[in-house]
Amino acid sequence: MTATQGRPMRADARRNYERLLEKAHQEFFVHGTDASLEDIARHAGVGIGTLYRHFPDRYALMNAVFEKEVHALEAHADELIETAESPTRALVEWLRASARHSTTYRGLAAAIMASPEAKMPNCKGPMRRSGGKLLERAQQAGEVRKDAAIGDLLRLTNALVLAAEQTPDDPELFDRLLTLAVEGMRTRAPEGAPDGWR
Repeated sequence: MTATQGRPMRADARRNYERLLEKAHQEFFVHGTDASLEDIARHAGVGIGTLYRHFPDRYALMNAVFEKEVHALEAHADELIETAESPTRALVEWLRASARHSTTYRGLAAAIMASPEAKMPNCKGPMRRSGGKLLERAQQAGEVRKDAAIGDLLRLTNALVLAAEQTPDDPELFDRLLTLAVEGMRTRAPEGAPDGWR
């Protein structure tokens, strides 16, 4: 299927599409998400017009590049539901995993925060569903405030990643900030919870 038209592609178009995804992933990893689209097209062996036929803007390209990794975060959420010691521990560990994904690609957190709601739906939708499921369990267990919303938690996590990116000489900054955020969203430690339950 094409990125924009939803109909099957010819074999040569499919090859171009796959090469663009591969090279975009490499460029985003090395240079961050503001990597040159012209360089991505050149490394894929196509013209910039071909890139734009498949991906009308940078957000559409990121949406396609990171979709597979978002599916891995979905699977991780399901695993945490089964294995974590508490619903809040599961939620916080998943937020950390989401942050680790964002920090792999410089500028990804800022791009997600800046993108309109309709952009990157294949990434934003699954993230909201996975995180929302974990948040709901923590709320039902009485561990997290009822007024906490997954959209706010994801925005907060991305903001913390962005702050950490801008302070590279303090590698512990993200963990300290997330701990403060968790303190703000929880109600109280459930009875019988182990030390460090969060």
